[in-house]
Amino acid sequence: MVNIIQMVSRSGSQGGLFKDDSTINPGFRQTHQQLQRLIQQYLNQRVLCDRLEDLPRQFQVAQPRPWRPIHWKSIDASQIVGIDPLIFIAILAGAADTEHPIRDYTQTSRQYLAPLHPAMAKFVGGTTDAQGTLLEPGLWEKEERQHSPALQKLYTQFTGLKLRVVPHEARSYQPFANPELDLYHHGLHRIATEYGATCLYLWLTAHSVGQLRAVFEELLIDEINHMTKFWGYGRWAYPSVSCFNLLNALLSKALTKIWHREASSLLHTLRRMTQVLHWEAWSFKHKATFLWTLILSLQQMYQWSHSLSPEYLESLFGRPHQSEAQAPSEAQDPKFRS
Repeated sequence: MVNIIQMVSRSGSQGGLFKDDSTINPGFRQTHQQLQRLIQQYLNQRVLCDRLEDLPRQFQVAQPRPWRPIHWKSIDASQIVGIDPLIFIAILAGAADTEHPIRDYTQTSRQYLAPLHPAMAKFVGGTTDAQGTLLEPGLWEKEERQHSPALQKLYTQFTGLKLRVVPHEARSYQPFANPELDLYHHGLHRIATEYGATCLYLWLTAHSVGQLRAVFEELLIDEINHMTKFWGYGRWAYPSVSCFNLLNALLSKALTKIWHREASSLLHTLRRMTQVLHWEAWSFKHKATFLWTLILSLQQMYQWSHSLSPEYLESLFGRPHQSEAQAPSEAQDPKFRS
């Protein structure tokens, strides 16, 4: 991060981008109230159910959600609220790196889904020929592939520099003996990453105004849409798994990997997230408000998930396969690899 900050600092000083009064500095209470309002606006039961109920329609006719027009040239550092612009730009760079390999993410998920849920596999990863060559991207990719370019555009708008994206290598398809268990564990990881992105864009929306905020709102709406669809579909596919079981499975696997000094995909993701977002440079207040965002958002998702009755889910997707309904008891076996 030092290199990014030094480079951006030199560019900003030369171009007059950053001034001492370029950011408003709200207190913890104001930020907390803003986050609560955003979570109530974007993660309420009506919005979440609407996004889940949209999934069967997308199975029939996939329609990417268009973004509202963004007036990019009007964006400047005065629209950053309560964060040092250099830290803010470093976060943008890290988020752009993470969003960049969307093709790899979608194709890995498609491979896990294809044997069991071809409609969801198409929604996520599109269609391929007999040799596995991609013929058309899925809706998830079509919507998510806008994210990294948008973040890069913000970076350039603030710095006058073109961001050199350094995408990480996405985890490849690693099937084992049981496709249901493979999908269950991959699904946990995918929901966790979408949830993390949702919380990040909620937090960035709370720290921006004007057209900068409009960009983060579009990113946020996409991430909530995808997280909700993956979460709700997972509840349908594995009906015996409660929210508590999901959290317990994640924590049990993570603790087992730590105890045996093995690599956990979830822990690796969390560690990488703190690195690419330059967590070590965040102030105590920013760390506290982001952790508060994670807690409040999870609480909201838990309440919504608890309201999803089997009858409601079956009205959307039909009856789940019996083998899938039995998978979770095995899936909590900590010996099973991520």
